[in-house]
Amino acid sequence: MSLRKQNVPKKVLIVAYYWPPAGGPGVQRWLKFIKYLPQFGIEPIVVVPDNATYPLTDLSLTAEVPKGVTVLKIPIKEPYKIAKLFSKKKTATISKGVISTAQKQSFVEQLMLFVRGNFFIPDARMGWVKPVTKFLLEYIPKHKIKTVITTGPPHSLHLIGLNLKQKITIKWLADFRDPWTTIGYHKQLKLTAASQKKHKAYEKEVLCTADTVIVTSAVTKFEFESITTKPIHVITNGFDDETVAPFTLDKAFTIAHIGSLLSKRNPELLWEALSDLTLEHSGFKDDFQLNLVGFVSEDVLVSLEKHNLTPYLNKVGYVSHKEAINFQKKSQLLLLIEIDSKDTRCIIPGKLFEYMVSGRPIVALGPEGSDVAQILKATQTGNYFSYLDKHALKKIIFEHYTAYAKGELNVQPLDLQKYHRKQLTKTLSQLV
Repeated sequence: MSLRKQNVPKKVLIVAYYWPPAGGPGVQRWLKFIKYLPQFGIEPIVVVPDNATYPLTDLSLTAEVPKGVTVLKIPIKEPYKIAKLFSKKKTATISKGVISTAQKQSFVEQLMLFVRGNFFIPDARMGWVKPVTKFLLEYIPKHKIKTVITTGPPHSLHLIGLNLKQKITIKWLADFRDPWTTIGYHKQLKLTAASQKKHKAYEKEVLCTADTVIVTSAVTKFEFESITTKPIHVITNGFDDETVAPFTLDKAFTIAHIGSLLSKRNPELLWEALSDLTLEHSGFKDDFQLNLVGFVSEDVLVSLEKHNLTPYLNKVGYVSHKEAINFQKKSQLLLLIEIDSKDTRCIIPGKLFEYMVSGRPIVALGPEGSDVAQILKATQTGNYFSYLDKHALKKIIFEHYTAYAKGELNVQPLDLQKYHRKQLTKTLSQLV
């Protein structure tokens, strides 16, 4: 039979750290997979922390948890409460992935990074591995579950899958939303040679033991293929049919960035290009507004002031996912900015796919050879620039402004449906 035997759903257990009320991009991927899996004959059972210390929260996402889904909550002990005794502010920023440049790091921040990198391997959620493993060694056989999926980061969750695979008969899929030892954040943790070796050993053991590896980009797949011969499948993030409030396009020429702008995600050439345009074109100067929606580092704010862009800045701060969608749809132009590093070529921000269905043109900056560049080109939803392309970047922004002034600024995207969350879940269902 082509359908599941007698239409009985196949149980699949998913171990995740980020779950509503967690905010930020980490929660979206599996919240959406779990929404659509039942349509493909799969009953998802989710294991999440009971009392996690989430760096961002979004209470609106709790309404998106499908009714009837089994969510098993297991207590977790995290070191952040202890770390706050040394510096509450630095603990909060480090847990968000916000790390000062080496020159600006205080002794306390350097110490916290050293402890985080060398005493908590793979990460600060390592204390959750043993209690979850113990619980699942009893739960899985009792409930006749054959397939387990772990998703990271935090990559310590893959050690739960590793432990289970070594002790009971299961099919294990390891989902990597980001790489492990090559991600930029990892390199800022002041690792000793021994710690780096341990990370590499864990990474290799996970990649070589899992039955199937899932990644979000072709670049990560290529990287992992040098480590393991296990099958690796690319399932990107995507977009869903989001409910948004009624909106109209902004009257101003709004250029919006949704998400965090960390210290290293600070494109001076973009600020220079925008500053030049305000000086060279009076119409641009009168119409331009820069909306930054999300955390903005002090380094970025200093750069904006240096380039005389502060008068045009609307610093919105962190908003709920629904509010972020509204900003995307009403803005005239959308910015996608990635750190200029070989290590970030594999990063495809989840917001890219929401950007692509917003109906607004995208201007993206990042390293050469990025997966983002290929997606934008294939879907005709925007333009991609390296950090050496100031002239071309400035030219396209002014072209967009000219189209805006004529009331003609729009895009005609191609082949977006393959990035719909339901279609992506169908691909996932064929792997479990």
